[in-house]
Amino acid sequence: METLVFASNNAHKLEEIRAILGEKFKIKSLKDIGCDADIPETGSTFQENALQKAQYVKAHYGLDCFADDSGLEVEALNWEPGIYSARYAQMNGLEVTSENKDDLNMDVLIDKLLALHPDKGEIAGAKVLSSARFHTAIALLYHGEIHYFDGIIPGFIINEKRGNEGFGYDPIFIPEGQQLTFSQLGADIKNGMSHRARAVSQLAQFLKL
Repeated sequence: METLVFASNNAHKLEEIRAILGEKFKIKSLKDIGCDADIPETGSTFQENALQKAQYVKAHYGLDCFADDSGLEVEALNWEPGIYSARYAQMNGLEVTSENKDDLNMDVLIDKLLALHPDKGEIAGAKVLSSARFHTAIALLYHGEIHYFDGIIPGFIINEKRGNEGFGYDPIFIPEGQQLTFSQLGADIKNGMSHRARAVSQLAQFLKL
């Protein structure tokens, strides 16, 4: 069985990846290989950031590796926050903690969209502020070659937070064709249709060839 490193310590992501690839690959986390470094992400795209993480592991540990980077892209804001999704509020001058980060990121996004006075209709009684999409890029370093996989799910940003599950921008994102936010849909449904699931599916198809 081949060893492949997933450049993450996110327990949920690791469980999902191992369930998909576990028959052929022994998937190791950063912790499993003794990596506790804060790997830099200084790229200008999701692909560049993902590749940067994978290359760090290959350069320092000599192991084939894949990494992901993802975020929210909002059409009305020229596709912000993009690669800055996780630190959007901080970039807009707010003091952020791990506890309030998600709420402040959503607040900043909603305020910016409301300032544009959008008239995009309604979904399930919520005002639609803009079209948007979640985007995940995976970079794989495998047998000396680089491969990329992208997953995108389109949807809409609404003017209020709905639901108690998920993380990030899930409470204000309604995927196309749905009436509920990712947060309301819950983890099982979200993970079956999400941007990350779509990118991982492409990765799995490639590795099982």
